[in-house]
Amino acid sequence: MTQHPIGSVHRTVYLVANGDLRPAANVQCWPAQARMESQLTAAALQHGAQFIRAHPYDPDAQHGFIDSQRRGMDIFRTIPKEAPLLVAEAVWQYSSHLLAGLRDHQGPILTVGNWSGEWPGLVGLLNLNGSLTKMGVRYSSVWSEDFTDSFFHKCFAQWLSAGVISHDTRHVHALTPGDIQSDAGGLGRQLAAALQDEKAIIGVFDEGCMGMYNAIIDDELLNRVGVYKERLSQSALLAEMALVTDGEAQAAFQFLLDRDMTFHFGTDEVHELTPTQTLGQLSMYIAAVRMADRFGCEAIGIQYQQGLKDMAPASDLAEGLLNDIERPPVFSLHGRELFAGQPVTHFNEVDEGAALDALITARVWNALGYPAISTLHDLRWGEEFGGRFIWVLQISGAVPASHLLGGYAGAHSHRQPPMYFRLGGGTLSGEGRPGIIVWSRIYLQAGTLCADIGLGEVVSLPAAEVQRRSQATTPQWPLINAVFSGITRDQMMAKHQANHIQIAYAPDRPGAAYALQVKAAMLSALGIQVQLCGDVVAEPVTPGVLR
Repeated sequence: MTQHPIGSVHRTVYLVANGDLRPAANVQCWPAQARMESQLTAAALQHGAQFIRAHPYDPDAQHGFIDSQRRGMDIFRTIPKEAPLLVAEAVWQYSSHLLAGLRDHQGPILTVGNWSGEWPGLVGLLNLNGSLTKMGVRYSSVWSEDFTDSFFHKCFAQWLSAGVISHDTRHVHALTPGDIQSDAGGLGRQLAAALQDEKAIIGVFDEGCMGMYNAIIDDELLNRVGVYKERLSQSALLAEMALVTDGEAQAAFQFLLDRDMTFHFGTDEVHELTPTQTLGQLSMYIAAVRMADRFGCEAIGIQYQQGLKDMAPASDLAEGLLNDIERPPVFSLHGRELFAGQPVTHFNEVDEGAALDALITARVWNALGYPAISTLHDLRWGEEFGGRFIWVLQISGAVPASHLLGGYAGAHSHRQPPMYFRLGGGTLSGEGRPGIIVWSRIYLQAGTLCADIGLGEVVSLPAAEVQRRSQATTPQWPLINAVFSGITRDQMMAKHQANHIQIAYAPDRPGAAYALQVKAAMLSALGIQVQLCGDVVAEPVTPGVLR
């Protein structure tokens, strides 16, 4: 698809603002979007550019977002196909609202996010970018705290004049045989062959959560690596929950209390977490384990919000428990303990890129004798601290307690915001424990499965800084402060192809480097195009040292 530069004389840019599907979220988040658009307008004037907002503020809806797929289609019919187009994102957005229009658009496209932790606009931006990459639509992207910095103005000027922005991605290189020592490569290839021979099933509780087109992997691509979908309905999960007895849910609750997990209970069902909500979440946990066993699933994904939120408390506590090795025991209706000593790997928001990643990680980590515990996070936000850029990784509560300082004793369950969850339910929250991690993301580009992978570190920060970061994002949610080795903020934003990022702890940096090599070799042997990101080189390590 040819895209044309905007030119130096007539710089009129169409602007669209994509939003949520949930009316309450759009109303509450609108002031942040309006503020961002005001700052963008002032910045554009400095370059002799002006915006035409392609859709007006709706006084009845009390916001100016595109709030459905149909509305997005109708709006794009009014935008000239070759016009320069800017997508301004200050909040979480449903990419599906825009995809029909963006797929057909022929002019230069710029996605813009405000660098703020208040609402997950950066998360929405990365989801949209990953979706455009999957579709094969050319676009440029930029981000800024207030649109007055030199980085933004340099990028915006480049887009206005050339219709494209060139970012620094020198931290990335394609995997070569020389990047992997022979024993790590051999183990990776062995694990890949085993997966393709034995095959694995991922349980998908209703596909396409929260507009995340980039989170859906076609069966043909998954099947080639030996992974198949068991398509499950959230209504079946609700039916299974009804079979869980009060005693079983209470026993799971007691397991958590015995490990000193803190529940922030109140009595107001509308605004506070209550024991009834928590017991409902634990019934969901038990039901999910039983269904995973019944269908032979190696990993499962619950859709998290749409539909299920109107029928049951939030799934976060259940998801966090599923992802851990130490968790309340679950038994079949005939008394057999299910998945004893193993997580029931869960991929939040039915993100199938995370599902494949977590499944592969579990096989590699088990082969190395590491605890096979991983989780996805939103790449949420970050700031400099102590001379380093430190990211805030967050997901709504589905983090295993073993990833938190103090384990269950350091874990808290807070009620999810009523704006999103009318029926309540608590998180599994806390501060990430320091340690070395391997991070990764599997995504689709040009019809091919690709994977970016690198090393990182979860760092400890002063309590006051942790609290500040928590309050600057979503304080109910777990918070991981992470550094990605050899990658700057802007390099990460320029290359990452998803709102989500997968992390798994390793015992130390040499162990992490070796695990990364095995995982990269396994990915490559499965036909997935691997790119190494940042500093991944380490001294050769033998598997025996790691066990």
